Amino acid sequence: MLLYDAWAMLSNPFLFMLLRLLPTRLASWFGGWLSAHVARRTMKLRDARARANLAILRPDLPEAAREAILTRRWFNVGRTLAELANVDRLVNDAHVTVIDRAGYQAVLDGPGPLIALTCHIGNWDLLAAHIKWSTDRPGLGVYEAPDDPRQAAMLKKARQSYMGEAIGGEGAARGVLKHLTQKDRATLYILADERRDRQVWFPTFGRPLEPSGNLSIALRLARKAGARFLPFYLARTSGPRFELHWRPPLDPGTMSDVEIVAALDRFLGEACITHADQWLALHDMDLTQDGHRPSCDFLQHRR
Repeated sequence: MLLYDAWAMLSNPFLFMLLRLLPTRLASWFGGWLSAHVARRTMKLRDARARANLAILRPDLPEAAREAILTRRWFNVGRTLAELANVDRLVNDAHVTVIDRAGYQAVLDGPGPLIALTCHIGNWDLLAAHIKWSTDRPGLGVYEAPDDPRQAAMLKKARQSYMGEAIGGEGAARGVLKHLTQKDRATLYILADERRDRQVWFPTFGRPLEPSGNLSIALRLARKAGARFLPFYLARTSGPRFELHWRPPLDPGTMSDVEIVAALDRFLGEACITHADQWLALHDMDLTQDGHRPSCDFLQHRR
């Protein structure tokens, strides 16, 4: 995946140290420049796939506007990876503005376990760090490790430093359920738009897809642990500055799975299109395939 290809580049000890020594704004820009002007040239298949998907999701835009979105997207990918070296310097009010902070804090300060659900928008690692910084809830993050053991170890070490506990691989489901049920007011952080079988199955964009993968697991865990869903995402506004958007929690105690998925799909699906210039998974699916094209009703509604 593109994320791990970029991580391989940034896991170079010299480059990582350089990014750490540079001012955060300059380090972020440098990572974006490398991605847009170096990495993009070597990843033409992913660039073409993102271009085709964007044309389907945003047919209302002229080609020049979509190309500008794609360029900004490559810049965002590089910024996000470069910012891994400086996450601790970004977790503050100077870099993250929470929309309706009082309401958001009231949710975090409330009772019961939470499953914080998001997509790969903006800087998703900074979002995980921010929720840990914002609350005394014990946190756990679910992640997919790279195949390379050295990269996996470095990435896990980096993420544990700002995410709290991080879990992946075999036995993860048991560990997650234990975390949600045995720790008071536990929080689980999940990215719902993971890639499987060369597709991204959520958001649906009106495609006739049943909940699967991380989303399906999250639904089962929520009911077993009595956890509510907190849908949120972190959108980049300029440089290493962001806005945290969220919606009121979804309660499995009062809502069906169908209602929960529909609400998540609306909120996060709209965010992925609105911030297509920051959505990593745009290149991980093929919306031209039969069964994966957005529905006509969805596209007409978007217009």
